[in-house]
Order: sequence, then structure tokens, then C-alpha cells
Amino acid sequence: MNSDLFFKKKKIYTSQAFQQYKIKKNFIIKAVKPLYLAGKNEVSFFDSIKYKDQAINTKAEICITTDKLKNYLPQNTEIIIVKHVLLELAKLINKIYFFADIDYPDLSLKKPSKNKYKNVKFGNNVLVGNGVKIGKNTIIGSNTILEKNIILGKNCVIGSNVIIKNSIIGDNVVFQDNCKIGLKGFGFIPIKNKNIKFPHIGKVIIEDNVELASGCTIDRGSVDDTSIGKNTYLDNQVHVAHNVKIGSNCMIAGQVGIAGSSTLGDHVSIGGQAGISGHLKIGNNVKIGGGSGVVKDIEDNQTVMGYPAISFKDFIKNSKK
Repeated sequence: MNSDLFFKKKKIYTSQAFQQYKIKKNFIIKAVKPLYLAGKNEVSFFDSIKYKDQAINTKAEICITTDKLKNYLPQNTEIIIVKHVLLELAKLINKIYFFADIDYPDLSLKKPSKNKYKNVKFGNNVLVGNGVKIGKNTIIGSNTILEKNIILGKNCVIGSNVIIKNSIIGDNVVFQDNCKIGLKGFGFIPIKNKNIKFPHIGKVIIEDNVELASGCTIDRGSVDDTSIGKNTYLDNQVHVAHNVKIGSNCMIAGQVGIAGSSTLGDHVSIGGQAGISGHLKIGNNVKIGGGSGVVKDIEDNQTVMGYPAISFKDFIKNSKK
């Protein structure tokens, strides 16, 4: 399922979208996607050498990039050279998608119909948007808001004062009170005397048997999606930023913050108040001690601690000095 489920899209040709550039390939833009997902009639972007492997293998028709990075892209991908990739990308997305730069309130919200949701139990003051799908035997707590077109699986327990938007959620999921799912992430491009908001056209995907404790915030993706794998548990007040991907069977303690576009493998354990910087790769079976600050990639089967996070053995040695 693509972003069109949640964000309306204008019909726009590449010649219209890139008027200031000489475009050889003129087609209606199907979507804007990351390098590894983009395909026929789709536009992507390449702004960091960290993603060179994705660039080499991309199937994007057109890619926005810099002069320094252009040689990593395939010959059949048309290249648009710019000075500031993310600024040009934000301009492009705003030309194509409606209402992606600000979280406008869903004005279609209504009291849920008993005929439509026969096998769902609702608390007081629940509001549901158009096109919402809810599986049988799900329970929704009081004052919770389910915005348009979200998909919520069966046998879920959703607490009170929860807001869910731009999300696809599996079966047997538990959200405790005050969770916020699918809201716009933190993305700004500073230019002279102004901050340009970066639009977010991604969604949140939460797989089966996930549990979020109270007060968790899961931002939707910007161009990619944010996702949480099966049987992963998040403690109170965990923040998962845009485009983050968390694997299966992970355990993340309270007040952990994971910055945008980082990827966590399966069976990852993170202690309370740890922080993970953006665009990092955390391997499988990794353990991160409480209060740690992770600023670089971690390979599989490692245990780290401290700021900056280092191997637990080295941390113990250093603490004895």
C-alpha cells in the first residue's frame, strides 16, 4: 500500500515538477520514494554517500542528487544535479502531495457506527474518520481518535486518549493510554530567516503482537515508512522518529529516543533513557545499556554502554581507572 491511502496526490508531469531543469524523461510522477524502493515512473533522491549501495542498484527513473554523488547512479536513471538535495525534494513533494507539510485535523471524524463495527467495543467519546477499518474483537478506550483510512487489526486493545493516523496496524496489538501514532516527524530545512517544513508522506506500519506502553510517540515516515516488527515491546514514553525501522522481538525501556532513519535488527534490547542517533544501523541481538548514547553503527551480537557507546567490556575497564 502506498502513500495515496493517506495523502491525496496531484497529477503532475516531470516537466512541470522540474521546470528549471532540462528533463529527457517526461512522465506523470507515480510516487516519490527512497532509492531502494523507487521504480518505473518514480522519483528518488541521493544525498549521502552512506546510501551509495542503494544508489548503485536503484531503479528510479529520476534521481535528485549532487555533482559529487552522481557517478554512483545507474546510467538509465536520469540525474538532476542540485546544491541542496533535501530542499529540492521538499519542494517537489509539496508540488505533488496535499497536506503533507502540516498535520491538519481530520474533519471527517464521527461517533463510530454500531452497524459498521459490530464486533468492536468502544469507550465514551471515541471518534472515527472515513474509511477506517477495525478488526473484530478489538477494544477502543475512551476519548481515542482514529483518523481516516487507518487499518487496525483484530483482537487489539487500544487505551484511552490515543491518536492514530496514517497507520497500518496488525493483530493482537496493545497501545496503552496517551500513545500518539502516525503524526508528522521533526523535519526542517533552515534557510535565510526561515525554516522550510519537510513534508511527510510516509506511514507507520506496526506488525502483530506489538505492545506500546503509555505515552509512546511513533512518527510516520517522511519519504520512507516507519515500522515496528512482530512481538516488539516499548516501555513508557519511547520516541521513534520518522523512517525508523525496528525489528522483531525487541525490548525497549522507558524514555529511549531513536532518531530518524535508523534501523534496528531483531532481538535488540535497549535500557532506559538511551539515545540512538540518526541514519545508524544496529544489528541483531544487540544490547544497549541504559543512558547510553549511540553515535555509530553496531554489528550483530554486541553489548555496548556509555557515551559514546563502546563495548561493555571496555566500559567496565574505563570505569575502574
